[in-house]
Amino acid sequence: MIVELGHFALILGFALGLVQMIVPQVGAAKGWHGWMAVAEPAAISQLILVGFSFAALTYAFVTSDFSLQLVTLNSHSAKPMLYKISGVWGNHEGSMLLWLLILTLFGAAAAVRGGNLGATFRARVLSVQAAVSVAFYAFILFTSNPFTRLLFPPLDGQDLNPLLQDPGLAFHPPFLYLGYVGLSMAFSFAVAALIEGKVDAAWGRWVRPWTLAAWVFLTIGIGLGSWWAYYELGWGGFWFWDPVENASFMPWLLAAALLHSAIVVEKRESLKAWTILLAILAFGFSLLGTFIVRSGVLTSVHAFANDPERGVFILLILGVFVGGALTLFAWRAPVMQAKGVFGVVSRETALVANNILLAVAAFVVFVGTLWPMVAEMAFGRVLSVGPPFFDAAFTPFFMALLAILPVGAMVAWKRGNLARAATPLWPAALLAVAIGALAFALQTGRSALGPLGLMLGAWVVFGAALDLWSRTGRGARGERLSRLTRLPRADWGKAAAHAGLGITVIGIAGHLAWAVEDIRVAQLGERFAVGGYAVELEAVDRLQEANYTTTKATVALYRGDRQVATVFPEKRFYPVARMPTTEAGIANGVLRDLYIVIGDAQEGGGWALRSHIKPLSNWIWGGSILMALGGLISLTDRRLRVAAGAARAPSGPRGVPAE
Repeated sequence: MIVELGHFALILGFALGLVQMIVPQVGAAKGWHGWMAVAEPAAISQLILVGFSFAALTYAFVTSDFSLQLVTLNSHSAKPMLYKISGVWGNHEGSMLLWLLILTLFGAAAAVRGGNLGATFRARVLSVQAAVSVAFYAFILFTSNPFTRLLFPPLDGQDLNPLLQDPGLAFHPPFLYLGYVGLSMAFSFAVAALIEGKVDAAWGRWVRPWTLAAWVFLTIGIGLGSWWAYYELGWGGFWFWDPVENASFMPWLLAAALLHSAIVVEKRESLKAWTILLAILAFGFSLLGTFIVRSGVLTSVHAFANDPERGVFILLILGVFVGGALTLFAWRAPVMQAKGVFGVVSRETALVANNILLAVAAFVVFVGTLWPMVAEMAFGRVLSVGPPFFDAAFTPFFMALLAILPVGAMVAWKRGNLARAATPLWPAALLAVAIGALAFALQTGRSALGPLGLMLGAWVVFGAALDLWSRTGRGARGERLSRLTRLPRADWGKAAAHAGLGITVIGIAGHLAWAVEDIRVAQLGERFAVGGYAVELEAVDRLQEANYTTTKATVALYRGDRQVATVFPEKRFYPVARMPTTEAGIANGVLRDLYIVIGDAQEGGGWALRSHIKPLSNWIWGGSILMALGGLISLTDRRLRVAAGAARAPSGPRGVPAE
């Protein structure tokens, strides 16, 4: 009965979404305040209805209700509770319901937090957000119904994909969807502004916190996915340029560009058309990621479904919303005139360069991801675009971005002085060059990319610290330290996010440039050298767990004669899904990881064993955490959290807050 109520709540939400899509938009066009007022309660009611529907599906998974087709295909009675719950979104239908839940969550948040927007503009924003929701209601109800019953329920289920039975993958999709769907708010603000024919500083202030929240969630989601790939897949890498990885990375790059361009709109009322375009494209790439994951056009370990019909439906959603928004953009572009004028050397120019490099980097990833599909469809050629292409094509643009970031953050608005902006950064430049030169001197016979990455990462970290210090002005050190504690949270957040990016770059450079790998057949009790360490396979045991069997090794790791760690790599087999997985044994450290993977038993005795030394690997995810933390700190700044400037300003023409 609860399942049927969940299905009914979803249908009611669909009907309410149609009302919210049409009535407030008509009211805004006619100036009917009663019709516009429908948007807020409708948005909140949608969240309640979809929340109940999602709770009903979760209840079916938790109670192992195998009369529900989705539970049968993606759960098992012996599965741990965490994975019963994560099984709700560990499949196509459930993940789309989670997507819709987050979509209505953002819509309700905009209704609750949108009191400082003019009534007309708020109604248009919520109407556009409802239109996106209606498209996904239709997609779920007509092609991906999660509440389908089985006429003859089985005694047990077919289990969740074993690769998804992991804490990292349990939380990775919700955070990623919060980022994907969060960009729908930037899209709704952009389309509403185009309908209004007005983009001003107040609009820039309002779009920034929504974009920043989406960017933070994307950062966390991508970081969790990368961490999972590192320790779960057993290959020792953190990023493979897989199509689905790229599908999340492209919106992240465009959201970062949108964040910075919105600052220019807010401060200088420039880059209006470009910022609107970025808001449309960022959400468009989120929809593109959904298409890639669910259409089956590209093969990926992350793919949820292989259903061309569903892919066509998502492609239709993508075409209607992005195509419609771009058409509206082309119509309204002449009214988005820039007011602010700035010199070649200025903060605005630095942010334009930032945007160009981020956008080109996203375009490179886009081409590399979709080119195999285009080549096969247009030329009948089967191509593979792998890491070598992305490393060669993407890296130069991102390195250029890192090089200009610290100087761009310190140059003045409107008309700056490059020498004056660069002078405080000399200590950072000297330290970064010294670190890069030391790394180059210590390594032998290796690429210069490792030291170069280390130098650029250090340059960004030290530059962020000096940028923060420069904001304390002049005076005695004690006075400046006191001012440092009183700086706005947005300044601290920016410094933390930039430093986090630098730390991640340092981790990537170390991980890629100085890793050591050893592959051999190891005998029990044999000790062998890997880099500056010694590895000994002490034991291999076969164990039976609740829902899988495992071959579990005990491996001791030594530095000289001192044992530094013991790790337990596993090779698991899930009999219900009939699928093996690899669990690496990792001894984590600040400067390196010792990474061990157990393979199969060998005919002549012994076991296949892969041993890696991964320098600075944890800096990759430490930097990601710091980037996300920086975004969260910025969100707690009252100026961003409630768009204080917009709150103080009177309403402008047609309900849009004036500057």
